[in-house]
Amino acid sequence: MEKKIIIIMMALLSMRVYSQNTSEKEGIIYKINDDGSHYLQATVLNQTWVRLNQNNSGTMVDGIAQNNTFDIGLRRTRMQVFGQVTDRAFVYFQFGQNNFNAVYNSNSNRKVAAFFHDALCEFKVFNKNQLKIGSGLTIANGLSRFSQPSIGTIMTMDVPVFAQTTVDQTDQFSRKLSLYARGQINHLDYRIAVSDPFPIISNGATTPEIGPNAVFTTKGRHKQFQGYFIWQFFEHEGHTTPYMTGTHLGKKKVFNIGAGAIYQKNALWSQDKSIADTSIQYDNLALLALESYLDMPINKEKGTALSAYTGYFITNYGQNYLRYNGLMNPANGTSLNSGNSIVGQGPTYGNALPMFGRGKVLYSQVGYLVPKKWLGKNGQLMPYASTTIAQYDRLQGLTTSTLNAGINWLVNGHKAKISLDWQNRPTYKLVSNKVINDQRKNCFILQYQINF
Repeated sequence: MEKKIIIIMMALLSMRVYSQNTSEKEGIIYKINDDGSHYLQATVLNQTWVRLNQNNSGTMVDGIAQNNTFDIGLRRTRMQVFGQVTDRAFVYFQFGQNNFNAVYNSNSNRKVAAFFHDALCEFKVFNKNQLKIGSGLTIANGLSRFSQPSIGTIMTMDVPVFAQTTVDQTDQFSRKLSLYARGQINHLDYRIAVSDPFPIISNGATTPEIGPNAVFTTKGRHKQFQGYFIWQFFEHEGHTTPYMTGTHLGKKKVFNIGAGAIYQKNALWSQDKSIADTSIQYDNLALLALESYLDMPINKEKGTALSAYTGYFITNYGQNYLRYNGLMNPANGTSLNSGNSIVGQGPTYGNALPMFGRGKVLYSQVGYLVPKKWLGKNGQLMPYASTTIAQYDRLQGLTTSTLNAGINWLVNGHKAKISLDWQNRPTYKLVSNKVINDQRKNCFILQYQINF
């Protein structure tokens, strides 16, 4: 499969190509017709991380206790081919891998990594963007703009992954087999979808056993219904692909209010086996979000801009649902038993934190694009900060907060940028079956991104 992708890329390179300065037509583009309205476009993305992490208590790396880890990895490596091949027909494919570091598949085959993220066909019902109907493997999701983020244009080091609510549980890295409709009607940008979730037993990880706390069920799968609606007060955001831009770097004046939802009947189950004759309890997956997004120039002459986002999420997964997750986790084991740490789905070692749970989440981020004169021809700087504050039922009333702050050196916009990020995250432990705060941990990441 990798050879086929390379052949396609080489074929595109050998064809007549041109480049445009618009944000949605960059990379290698082959004109199908003379005016370029029918085209195929190819892009590549690579994000390399160099990281120093303070590990959670009990962390083991290859069987050895490690309080700190230094690692190098590929957070994302992707190739895209997409285009408007006729007046009404649009195709999109994305192939690549994620979270590839030294412990990736440490108990299996490190060569098993790349896969199709997206493969969809879309039909434009009207000549403009009022209605497009598509189907396939897609990230056209409900809930939030960060449930379908344009990774190459994000402002922070990484997206708030909690908004990709079923990532690698009943989807394929947040993509789902869906039938969807999306479009823009005046100020309204919308997308609705019905999705066919994957069985959790096919996600490549150990399937969680049924117990007193909700987990995704292994018996019976209902369709998932999604919706996301945005009111755009100023300029319209791009609509070529379902992905949503992180920051426009002052090239657009955007202020949006958005709302979204995801619903799936009987998606989770639980059973308290300590009680005789206890029947299985099923819970619906019911997620809601309300958000605002501001991204606009402050002084065009100086090149300054402001980007800000705030979202409030109600995450009803089911009774006491909790899932830990660590982005490109640098570790692969723990010396602690279940009596020493909170037992949730997913590993609690390395850089993992309670990312998904039944409860409420408030997420905010803000960034400032500094004047061009600071670096002159060497690009621009964009410092940022973000915070995630959540209350999950399983944490017994404790508030979990994760802080990030960093700076982007935009050598050539989003095409080439170097980012430095500091994260401060919580850890927890159990004492006499009571959840209490443990030491907070830090992580430092240097990223080099190439995206064209």
